[in-house]
Amino acid sequence: MATVAPDPPRPSALTAFALAARPRTLPAAVAPVLVGAALGAHAGVFRLDVAVAAIAVALALQVAANFANDVFDFERGADTDARLGPARAVQRGWIAAGSMRWAVALALGAALPPGLWLVAQGGWPLAVAGALAIAAALAYTGGPLPLGYAGLGEVAVFAFFGLVAVAGTWFVQAGTLTPLALAAAIPPGALASAILVVNNLRDVETDRAAGKRTLAVRLGARAARGEYAALLGVAYAVPPLLVAAGALSAWALAPLATAPLALALARRVARSDGAALNPLLGATARLELGFCALFAAGIAA
Repeated sequence: MATVAPDPPRPSALTAFALAARPRTLPAAVAPVLVGAALGAHAGVFRLDVAVAAIAVALALQVAANFANDVFDFERGADTDARLGPARAVQRGWIAAGSMRWAVALALGAALPPGLWLVAQGGWPLAVAGALAIAAALAYTGGPLPLGYAGLGEVAVFAFFGLVAVAGTWFVQAGTLTPLALAAAIPPGALASAILVVNNLRDVETDRAAGKRTLAVRLGARAARGEYAALLGVAYAVPPLLVAAGALSAWALAPLATAPLALALARRVARSDGAALNPLLGATARLELGFCALFAAGIAA
Protein backbone atom coordinates (compact mmCIF):
# COMPACT_ATOMS: atom_id res chain seq x y z
CA MET A 1 0.00 0.00 0.00
CA ALA A 2 1.15 3.54 -0.75
CA THR A 3 2.17 5.56 2.26
CA VAL A 4 0.96 9.10 2.89
CA ALA A 5 3.57 11.67 3.79
CA PRO A 6 2.99 13.09 7.26
CA ASP A 7 2.06 16.71 7.70
CA PRO A 8 5.01 18.98 8.55
CA PRO A 9 5.46 19.54 12.28
CA ARG A 10 3.29 22.25 13.78
CA PRO A 11 5.39 25.39 14.32
CA SER A 12 5.55 27.18 17.63
CA ALA A 13 3.21 30.13 18.08
CA LEU A 14 6.10 32.57 17.67
CA THR A 15 7.20 30.91 14.44
CA ALA A 16 3.63 30.85 13.15
CA PHE A 17 3.23 34.58 13.73
CA ALA A 18 6.61 35.21 12.10
CA LEU A 19 5.50 33.25 9.02
CA ALA A 20 2.17 35.12 8.97
CA ALA A 21 4.11 38.41 8.86
CA ARG A 22 5.38 37.26 5.42
CA PRO A 23 8.95 38.49 5.91
CA ARG A 24 9.90 38.00 2.24
CA THR A 25 7.58 40.87 1.30
CA LEU A 26 8.74 43.33 3.97
CA PRO A 27 11.43 44.98 1.79
CA ALA A 28 8.50 46.69 0.05
CA ALA A 29 7.94 48.68 3.25
CA VAL A 30 11.55 49.81 3.59
CA ALA A 31 12.37 50.59 -0.05
CA PRO A 32 10.16 53.66 -0.59
CA VAL A 33 11.29 55.26 2.68
CA LEU A 34 14.90 55.02 1.46
CA VAL A 35 13.92 57.00 -1.64
CA GLY A 36 12.02 59.61 0.38
CA ALA A 37 14.94 60.01 2.78
CA ALA A 38 17.34 60.36 -0.14
CA LEU A 39 15.24 63.18 -1.55
CA GLY A 40 15.80 64.95 1.75
CA ALA A 41 19.55 64.46 1.40
CA HIS A 42 19.38 65.75 -2.17
CA ALA A 43 17.70 68.95 -0.94
CA GLY A 44 19.89 69.33 2.13
CA VAL A 45 17.08 68.64 4.62
CA PHE A 46 17.75 64.97 5.44
CA ARG A 47 16.67 63.81 8.90
CA LEU A 48 17.73 60.41 10.16
CA ASP A 49 15.08 60.45 12.90
CA VAL A 50 12.35 60.88 10.29
CA ALA A 51 13.73 58.02 8.18
CA VAL A 52 13.88 55.65 11.16
CA ALA A 53 10.36 56.55 12.31
CA ALA A 54 8.96 56.19 8.79
CA ILE A 55 10.53 52.74 8.38
CA ALA A 56 9.09 51.67 11.75
CA VAL A 57 5.61 52.82 10.74
CA ALA A 58 5.83 51.22 7.31
CA LEU A 59 6.97 47.87 8.68
CA ALA A 60 4.32 47.82 11.41
CA LEU A 61 1.54 48.66 8.95
CA GLN A 62 2.65 46.03 6.47
CA VAL A 63 2.84 43.37 9.17
CA ALA A 64 -0.66 44.42 10.31
CA ALA A 65 -1.92 44.12 6.73
CA ASN A 66 -0.33 40.68 6.33
CA PHE A 67 -1.88 39.48 9.59
CA ALA A 68 -5.25 40.89 8.49
CA ASN A 69 -4.99 39.16 5.12
CA ASP A 70 -4.22 35.88 6.86
CA VAL A 71 -7.42 35.92 8.88
CA PHE A 72 -9.75 37.73 6.48
CA ASP A 73 -8.84 35.60 3.44
CA PHE A 74 -9.51 32.49 5.51
CA GLU A 75 -12.87 33.78 6.69
CA ARG A 76 -13.88 34.68 3.13
CA GLY A 77 -12.91 31.26 1.83
CA ALA A 78 -9.98 32.39 -0.31
CA ASP A 79 -7.48 30.32 1.68
CA THR A 80 -8.20 26.60 1.50
CA ASP A 81 -6.28 23.34 1.35
CA ALA A 82 -5.85 24.03 -2.38
CA ARG A 83 -3.67 27.08 -1.66
CA LEU A 84 -0.43 27.09 -3.69
CA GLY A 85 1.35 29.82 -1.77
CA PRO A 86 3.15 29.64 1.56
CA ALA A 87 1.00 28.26 4.37
CA ARG A 88 -1.40 30.67 6.04
CA ALA A 89 -1.41 30.41 9.80
CA VAL A 90 -5.15 30.66 10.44
CA GLN A 91 -6.09 28.35 7.56
CA ARG A 92 -3.65 25.70 8.79
CA GLY A 93 -5.00 25.95 12.34
CA TRP A 94 -1.72 27.19 13.76
CA ILE A 95 -3.29 30.38 15.10
CA ALA A 96 -6.92 30.96 16.06
CA ALA A 97 -8.76 33.66 14.13
CA GLY A 98 -9.37 35.64 17.31
CA SER A 99 -5.70 35.56 18.22
CA MET A 100 -4.77 36.79 14.75
CA ARG A 101 -7.19 39.69 15.13
CA TRP A 102 -5.41 40.63 18.34
CA ALA A 103 -2.11 40.43 16.46
CA VAL A 104 -3.49 42.87 13.88
CA ALA A 105 -4.40 45.29 16.68
CA LEU A 106 -0.96 44.94 18.29
CA ALA A 107 0.82 45.60 14.99
CA LEU A 108 -1.32 48.68 14.41
CA GLY A 109 -0.55 49.75 17.97
CA ALA A 110 3.16 49.40 17.28
CA ALA A 111 2.77 51.89 14.42
CA LEU A 112 1.16 54.51 16.65
CA PRO A 113 4.15 55.90 18.66
CA PRO A 114 6.40 56.57 15.64
CA GLY A 115 3.34 57.57 13.61
CA LEU A 116 2.17 60.15 16.13
CA TRP A 117 5.71 61.50 16.32
CA LEU A 118 5.73 61.92 12.54
CA VAL A 119 2.37 63.70 12.75
CA ALA A 120 3.87 66.07 15.31
CA GLN A 121 6.67 66.82 12.85
CA GLY A 122 4.61 67.03 9.66
CA GLY A 123 1.18 68.23 10.82
CA TRP A 124 -2.31 67.28 9.72
CA PRO A 125 -1.35 65.96 6.23
CA LEU A 126 0.56 63.17 7.95
CA ALA A 127 -2.45 62.44 10.16
CA VAL A 128 -4.64 62.07 7.08
CA ALA A 129 -2.09 59.88 5.32
CA GLY A 130 -1.70 57.70 8.40
CA ALA A 131 -5.43 57.25 8.84
CA LEU A 132 -5.82 56.27 5.19
CA ALA A 133 -2.90 53.83 5.46
CA ILE A 134 -4.48 52.12 8.49
CA ALA A 135 -7.83 51.94 6.70
CA ALA A 136 -6.17 50.44 3.62
CA ALA A 137 -4.31 47.85 5.70
CA LEU A 138 -7.63 46.62 7.08
CA ALA A 139 -9.74 47.13 3.97
CA TYR A 140 -7.45 45.25 1.59
CA THR A 141 -9.16 41.97 2.43
CA GLY A 142 -11.54 43.06 5.21
CA GLY A 143 -14.70 45.10 5.51
CA PRO A 144 -17.75 45.21 3.26
CA LEU A 145 -15.83 46.22 0.11
CA PRO A 146 -12.33 44.70 0.33
CA LEU A 147 -9.96 46.30 -2.17
CA GLY A 148 -8.19 43.07 -3.06
CA TYR A 149 -11.46 41.40 -3.97
CA ALA A 150 -12.50 44.25 -6.25
CA GLY A 151 -9.40 44.30 -8.44
CA LEU A 152 -8.02 47.41 -6.73
CA GLY A 153 -5.05 45.76 -5.05
CA GLU A 154 -2.43 47.19 -7.39
CA VAL A 155 -3.93 50.68 -7.07
CA ALA A 156 -3.77 50.51 -3.28
CA VAL A 157 -0.23 49.14 -3.24
CA PHE A 158 1.01 51.75 -5.71
CA ALA A 159 -0.59 54.51 -3.67
CA PHE A 160 0.67 53.49 -0.23
CA PHE A 161 3.96 51.73 -1.05
CA GLY A 162 4.84 54.42 -3.56
CA LEU A 163 3.22 57.83 -3.38
CA VAL A 164 2.38 57.97 0.32
CA ALA A 165 5.59 56.36 1.60
CA VAL A 166 7.99 58.37 -0.58
CA ALA A 167 6.16 61.69 -0.60
CA GLY A 168 5.27 61.37 3.08
CA THR A 169 8.88 60.81 4.12
CA TRP A 170 9.94 63.75 1.96
CA PHE A 171 7.14 65.97 3.27
CA VAL A 172 8.10 65.55 6.92
CA GLN A 173 11.65 66.62 6.08
CA ALA A 174 10.86 69.47 3.69
CA GLY A 175 7.36 70.61 4.65
CA THR A 176 6.15 70.63 1.05
CA LEU A 177 5.38 68.44 -1.93
CA THR A 178 7.27 68.69 -5.20
CA PRO A 179 6.91 67.13 -8.66
CA LEU A 180 10.25 65.39 -8.11
CA ALA A 181 8.99 63.66 -4.96
CA LEU A 182 5.91 62.41 -6.76
CA ALA A 183 7.93 61.24 -9.77
CA ALA A 184 10.49 59.48 -7.58
CA ALA A 185 7.63 57.60 -5.91
CA ILE A 186 6.70 55.85 -9.16
CA PRO A 187 9.45 53.16 -9.22
CA PRO A 188 8.90 51.85 -5.68
CA GLY A 189 5.15 51.92 -6.21
CA ALA A 190 5.41 50.05 -9.50
CA LEU A 191 7.81 47.44 -8.13
CA ALA A 192 5.70 46.87 -5.01
CA SER A 193 2.69 46.38 -7.28
CA ALA A 194 4.71 43.84 -9.26
CA ILE A 195 5.13 41.80 -6.08
CA LEU A 196 1.35 41.69 -5.76
CA VAL A 197 0.98 40.65 -9.40
CA VAL A 198 3.15 37.58 -8.78
CA ASN A 199 1.02 36.71 -5.75
CA ASN A 200 -2.25 37.11 -7.67
CA LEU A 201 -0.98 35.28 -10.75
CA ARG A 202 -0.06 32.30 -8.58
CA ASP A 203 -3.49 32.29 -6.92
CA VAL A 204 -5.59 33.04 -9.99
CA GLU A 205 -7.50 29.75 -9.98
CA THR A 206 -8.18 29.56 -6.23
CA ASP A 207 -9.07 33.26 -6.14
CA ARG A 208 -11.53 32.79 -9.00
CA ALA A 209 -13.17 29.92 -7.16
CA ALA A 210 -13.45 32.01 -3.99
CA GLY A 211 -14.90 35.05 -5.80
CA LYS A 212 -11.77 37.13 -5.23
CA ARG A 213 -11.78 39.29 -8.35
CA THR A 214 -8.17 40.41 -8.57
CA LEU A 215 -6.89 41.91 -11.81
CA ALA A 216 -5.31 38.56 -12.61
CA VAL A 217 -8.75 36.96 -12.29
CA ARG A 218 -10.51 39.73 -14.22
CA LEU A 219 -8.00 39.97 -17.07
CA GLY A 220 -6.51 36.49 -17.12
CA ALA A 221 -3.07 35.04 -16.49
CA ARG A 222 -1.61 36.22 -19.80
CA ALA A 223 -2.56 39.83 -19.09
CA ALA A 224 -1.19 39.53 -15.54
CA ARG A 225 2.18 38.48 -16.94
CA GLY A 226 2.07 41.49 -19.25
CA GLU A 227 1.16 43.69 -16.31
CA TYR A 228 4.22 42.45 -14.41
CA ALA A 229 6.54 43.28 -17.31
CA ALA A 230 4.90 46.68 -17.78
CA LEU A 231 5.31 47.60 -14.11
CA LEU A 232 9.00 46.73 -14.26
CA GLY A 233 9.32 48.77 -17.45
CA VAL A 234 7.70 51.81 -15.82
CA ALA A 235 10.05 51.59 -12.83
CA TYR A 236 13.15 51.45 -15.03
CA ALA A 237 11.97 54.28 -17.29
CA VAL A 238 11.72 56.85 -14.49
CA PRO A 239 15.41 57.40 -13.59
CA PRO A 240 16.49 58.12 -17.20
CA LEU A 241 13.55 60.49 -17.64
CA LEU A 242 14.41 62.40 -14.46
CA VAL A 243 18.05 62.64 -15.50
CA ALA A 244 17.10 63.76 -19.01
CA ALA A 245 14.82 66.43 -17.50
CA GLY A 246 17.68 67.75 -15.39
CA ALA A 247 15.89 66.94 -12.12
CA LEU A 248 18.63 64.55 -10.99
CA SER A 249 22.26 63.90 -11.81
CA ALA A 250 23.51 60.91 -13.78
CA TRP A 251 24.12 59.13 -10.47
CA ALA A 252 20.38 58.47 -10.40
CA LEU A 253 20.91 55.96 -13.22
CA ALA A 254 22.54 53.58 -10.72
CA PRO A 255 19.45 51.33 -10.38
CA LEU A 256 19.72 50.44 -14.07
CA ALA A 257 22.49 48.08 -12.94
CA THR A 258 19.72 45.78 -11.72
CA ALA A 259 18.02 45.67 -15.15
CA PRO A 260 19.46 42.24 -16.07
CA LEU A 261 17.88 40.79 -12.93
CA ALA A 262 14.56 42.43 -13.81
CA LEU A 263 14.66 40.99 -17.32
CA ALA A 264 15.43 37.53 -15.95
CA LEU A 265 12.51 37.79 -13.51
CA ALA A 266 10.13 38.95 -16.24
CA ARG A 267 11.09 35.90 -18.33
CA ARG A 268 10.60 33.55 -15.39
CA VAL A 269 7.22 35.03 -14.52
CA ALA A 270 6.18 34.69 -18.16
CA ARG A 271 6.99 30.96 -18.08
CA SER A 272 5.87 29.98 -14.57
CA ASP A 273 2.57 28.92 -13.05
CA GLY A 274 1.21 28.01 -9.66
CA ALA A 275 3.64 27.17 -6.88
CA ALA A 276 6.60 27.76 -9.22
CA LEU A 277 5.88 31.48 -8.76
CA ASN A 278 6.53 31.37 -5.01
CA PRO A 279 10.30 32.02 -5.25
CA LEU A 280 9.65 34.87 -7.69
CA LEU A 281 7.58 36.76 -5.12
CA GLY A 282 10.54 37.10 -2.76
CA ALA A 283 12.88 37.70 -5.69
CA THR A 284 10.74 40.62 -6.87
CA ALA A 285 10.77 42.09 -3.35
CA ARG A 286 14.56 41.84 -3.30
CA LEU A 287 14.69 43.47 -6.72
CA GLU A 288 12.67 46.39 -5.40
CA LEU A 289 14.94 46.81 -2.39
CA GLY A 290 18.07 46.69 -4.54
CA PHE A 291 16.63 49.08 -7.12
CA CYS A 292 15.48 51.56 -4.49
CA ALA A 293 18.71 51.39 -2.49
CA LEU A 294 20.68 52.26 -5.62
CA PHE A 295 18.11 54.88 -6.63
CA ALA A 296 18.33 56.44 -3.17
CA ALA A 297 22.14 56.46 -3.31
CA GLY A 298 22.05 58.08 -6.74
CA ILE A 299 19.54 60.72 -5.63
CA ALA A 300 21.59 61.57 -2.54
CA ALA A 301 24.77 61.77 -4.61
